Parts: sequence; structure tokens; C-alpha cells
Amino acid sequence: MAHDERRLDVLRAIVQDYVSTNDPVGSKALADRHDLGVSPATIRNDMAVLEEQGYITQPHTSAGRVPTDKGYRLFVDRLSAVKPLSVAEKRAIERFLDGAVDLHDVLGRTVRLLAQITRQVAVVQYPTLSRSAVRHLEVVQVAAARLMLVLITDTGRVEQRVVDCPTDIDAEAVAELRTLLNSAFTGVKLTEAGSKVPDLLDTAPPHLRGLVATVSSTLLETLVEPSEDRLVIGGTANLARGNALDFHGTVRPLLEALEEQVVVLRLISEVEAGTVLVRIGEENAHEALSGASLVSVGYGSADRALGGLGIVGPTRMDYPTNMAAVRAVARYVGQILAES
Repeated sequence: MAHDERRLDVLRAIVQDYVSTNDPVGSKALADRHDLGVSPATIRNDMAVLEEQGYITQPHTSAGRVPTDKGYRLFVDRLSAVKPLSVAEKRAIERFLDGAVDLHDVLGRTVRLLAQITRQVAVVQYPTLSRSAVRHLEVVQVAAARLMLVLITDTGRVEQRVVDCPTDIDAEAVAELRTLLNSAFTGVKLTEAGSKVPDLLDTAPPHLRGLVATVSSTLLETLVEPSEDRLVIGGTANLARGNALDFHGTVRPLLEALEEQVVVLRLISEVEAGTVLVRIGEENAHEALSGASLVSVGYGSADRALGGLGIVGPTRMDYPTNMAAVRAVARYVGQILAES
């Protein structure tokens, strides 16, 4: 088994060199740069076996070798440890995210920060509403016969709708309605809230029933059909930094997939809190992502992911650093949302 470990060391060295130099790696360069403890001839033999097993391949234009998707997969699976971020990097993340004023700002800052740290495309999903609960329902009188309903979820999302009433409403009725709605819905999961609206009509005091009936359809719309989940994306210009080998032919399908969001949203939402998921090349079912890697993780509390965040880039990326960055940023985003 010693030769298997040695070949794994050779593969690690090839991945590290190719990621940092952007050039296919030859046996002589490996012997010069790495203390592998064996002769260049043995390294050449190991590279031949790795190539035969499908872990590395030879681009037509070069004498050197590059890792395949299978090679990167083995490298990621056999990482002894994700490279931890330095204290300075952690402080910088904390400082940058702590300045956020609301959920939109938190997520906007998150993608800018991730794109900057990893030099890849950063994506973050808005907290999934199906996992959210009602924190507060605000009722604001905007005119004599017009109200605004504002839903605030425990994940910081805000949805608002305007309700036109058939007659003028007095301030006392508005206050009573606010109390009634909050006692019925605060803490209730959005997936269950819609079914409580009919009960509200039955239990409302007689003098409020007309008003409750007027707001009930808008209330249902707010609780049951909030705006669709979406992504915030940053750093797409980073895709232009690589070389011709990074994407087969063109980066255009990947850019289109990022723009359409649906494919990436589906992948980024399949996450658990705290578990970093790495999908490499062909492991991404969608053709547009077959030349890319996606490193993602859920953010939220320890037991509940509110959404996913991560990075998309070429398979030639610094996996240990990127996995650490994605995990660290997700942890801070979760803390900020828990405290908000």
C-alpha cells in the first residue's frame, strides 16, 4: 500500500502545481519542486500509473500532465485537513460583514467578500421561505382606506403588500388588527401559516370581521406566495482570469446558467448547515456546469440551513483554501442572521 500513498503524494503535488502555475506539470518539475523522496524515474512511473487510472491526463499541446475530474475528486476526498483561515482573514470577514444594515446588505457583502477571497464567482441564496417562520406582521395605515401589510420573517426577509379597503378605517381598528394578526401568526412556519387564515375569520371579534375579511386574501398571498427564492451573484469577471484549458471551448454556457439562476439555485440549495459540498466537473448534472466546480455549504444555525452559499469556478481551483473560505463566511452569515 506504500506505493498507493506515494502516488497520492504525486497526485497532490500535480494538483498543487497546476493550480498555482496554470501550466501542465512534468516529472522533472515535480522532482525539482517537491521532496517526494523518490527518483525522477519512479515519479515518471507513478505518473504513468495515475494516467492509466484516469487521475491525470496529457493535454495535446504539452509534455506535462493535468488532473482530471476524477483526480481532483480523489484529491478533495483525501484532504487531510481544510486549510484554516488566518486570524487576520477571519477578522477581516467579521469586520466586513458586521457593517451590514439589513439582509440585502448582508448577502450583497457576502458575495463581494467571497469573490474577493477566492477569486471565483460567488453565489448566495436568499433564505428559503419554506424554512422561515413569521417574526412579525406589521399593519401600517398609509391612507384613510388603505393599509400596508408587512411580513418580517425570522430569516430577515421582508414582504409587503398594499390593501385597499371599502371604507375608511380608524387607528384603533388598525392597532387591534395588528395585535390579532401577531397573536395568530408570530412564530408560525410559513408552510403552515396559510392554513390559519380561515380560522382567523371565525375567531375575530364581530366588529373586526369585515376588516379581517378584506385583508385575508392579501394576507394569504403574502404568507403563501412570497417572492421566489433567488440568488445574489458576484465576481463573474473572475471567470476571465483563467487559461484556455480551464473551460472546454467557451465559458459562455456557464455565464448563461449563472444568469438564468435556476440550475445554480437547484444545486446551491441542496446543502446542509456546516457541511461543505464539492461537485467537480461532470458531477454537476447540468451540461453548462460540466467544466466547472461548485463548492457550497448551508448557512444558518447548527441544525437548520436557511439557504446555501458557495463559489463556482474552473475545476482548476485551490480547493483547500476555497472550502475553508466558504465554510468561514457561512458561519459568520449564520451568526449575523441569528442576532438580527
